[in-house]
Amino acid sequence: MQDKEEDAPIISKTKLKAEADALQAVGKKLVDLPKDKLLKLNLPEALFEAVVEAKRITANGAIRRQMQYLGRLMRDVDPAPIMDQLHRWEGKHNEENARFHGMERWRTRMLSDAQAVSEFLVAYPQTDSQQLRTLIRNVQREEAANKPPKSSRELFKLIRETMESKAIDLED
Repeated sequence: MQDKEEDAPIISKTKLKAEADALQAVGKKLVDLPKDKLLKLNLPEALFEAVVEAKRITANGAIRRQMQYLGRLMRDVDPAPIMDQLHRWEGKHNEENARFHGMERWRTRMLSDAQAVSEFLVAYPQTDSQQLRTLIRNVQREEAANKPPKSSRELFKLIRETMESKAIDLED
């Protein structure tokens, strides 16, 4: 009997506490998710209900206790699939932001450099060049007259639709 106890690895209290804190952090991320994404995770019923309850609670002490409870429930669940899905959602968000910033850079470059318009038309030949050039002229007029950026938004929309249609074409 003693041999089995001696063979078991000894885990320090510090490490146990760190693991518990990590599980609580996962629980906090779950609480921050919208309900539709929570449903996609297929959480055990008790964990799902505890997360929904945590969303409802407003008192600080009660929130802290609920987070501890979530951490305790998380011990009975394999957190790896949950973390994988959370990372995918965060990555998609970051990827989406990068695409959005790329579109903004195109708009800025086209407004300041005529060569950028030609580059865009080469990269995206399906673009309506007349509409693109008209929108650029309208944006420049609006900026000169200190008017609201209506055409700038329309230009961004055209860029986004063009880039997304090419992305869809590449997927097919």
